[in-house]
Amino acid sequence: MTKSIPYSLSLEKRQIVTEKLRSSVFVFWMCAFLLLPITIVAQNSTEQKYQLTLSEAVQLAKRQNQSVQAANIEENAVDEDRKDVYKSALPVINAGSSYQRFSNLILFTDGLNHSTSGSRKPTPNSANLGIDVSFNIYSGGKQKALQNEQNSRLKLAKLNTLDTSGNAAFQTASEYLELLKLNESQKFILDQLKRAQIRLENINSLYKNQKVTKSDVLRAQVILSNVELSLQQNQNDIGITNQKLIVLMDLPDSIKLSPIDSAGISKPEINSLLPLIERTESSSFSIQKSAENVELQRTKVKTVQSNNMPSLSFFSAYGLNYPNYLFFPPVDQAYAIGFVGLKLQYNISSIYQNKNKLTAAKMRVKELELIQKENTHIINSQIKAYYIKYEEALNRISVNEKSVEQAKVNYRIVNTKYLNQLALLTDLLDADNLYQESRLNLVKAQTDALTIYYHILYTSGNL
Repeated sequence: MTKSIPYSLSLEKRQIVTEKLRSSVFVFWMCAFLLLPITIVAQNSTEQKYQLTLSEAVQLAKRQNQSVQAANIEENAVDEDRKDVYKSALPVINAGSSYQRFSNLILFTDGLNHSTSGSRKPTPNSANLGIDVSFNIYSGGKQKALQNEQNSRLKLAKLNTLDTSGNAAFQTASEYLELLKLNESQKFILDQLKRAQIRLENINSLYKNQKVTKSDVLRAQVILSNVELSLQQNQNDIGITNQKLIVLMDLPDSIKLSPIDSAGISKPEINSLLPLIERTESSSFSIQKSAENVELQRTKVKTVQSNNMPSLSFFSAYGLNYPNYLFFPPVDQAYAIGFVGLKLQYNISSIYQNKNKLTAAKMRVKELELIQKENTHIINSQIKAYYIKYEEALNRISVNEKSVEQAKVNYRIVNTKYLNQLALLTDLLDADNLYQESRLNLVKAQTDALTIYYHILYTSGNL
């Protein structure tokens, strides 16, 4: 922003020009300084902060997650299919009418050599209007099997909705806790950055007084740069996790989530989880779906078996017809007539056509029963493992809490020693890293415990 002043000008004129240049530079930077906050506000005005607790985030995801909404739609569709199957058991009623106008009748004799024509007797006009009804009385239990099949499909759809909702809630809780951990880490990294800056200032002072070597200064600068990079990486991770949460809860992209809870929120006692562990076999979504798949296949077996049985149906019709063909010769008159009857039918070919289908359906029942047993063992194994890990996480929290206090005291002691040239810079940096690592480990242990807790809730079918 500065320009060189020609030496040919007088000293007084040169001073005047210099003052003008300084004034213009001052005005330029003042305008830039005043416009900068406006730009920042304009950028931030589109970003909305949304504060919520962990439980609120979970409930919001269970309501608004797009996968959950899709599962709800599928459940409603299956329910409509079930209603349709029940309605198919009702009588089938048809109504219809027709009208025909016949052309003249052409009669040929001696091949096609001689022909005569005349109008159709008793009239070239024909019409009918009628209604017919049919009702299935017995079909080997097929209708009942189809209804049970749709009931099983509806139960599966409901379980799938609950499972999808629980999975969305678990993922939301995991991402919320990750965001919470990153926010806590942000505070620790900012503290570490402040310590690194103060440390560099102190080391520079010591270097000027020739109490430390240049290598200490360079190493302190490298440590400061590394902390700044860690801060940038953590900020990027916060933005990524925030975006994941927004997708899970189906919120606008302009929203920035701000967790209200902290990593130190109360954790459930280990003994309070025992009832959840004991009820897992009856409450787990995965186990319930496996059991319902077995029932669904069993109803399919009954449907296949019904094809080997005879069917009995009732049918009736009543109509108005013209002309009267019931008599001979036909009469040019309209008549009304109706009937009722029973129809018994048996498909003989089902004896050999249905055999393999029935065998395959029964084999699939056995297959699904084995899958159900295996899935039950897997879920029980997982829930017990989560229970053990949760107890371990609670113990880890108590150990890390003590470690933080010890590392804090240790850092103060080593920092004092270094300033008095009683310790090496390596010792100070090790103490700083130990203090930082212990605080990060504590937050990680706290969030890991809650993540495992939500794992237990979801696996046991209580989320």
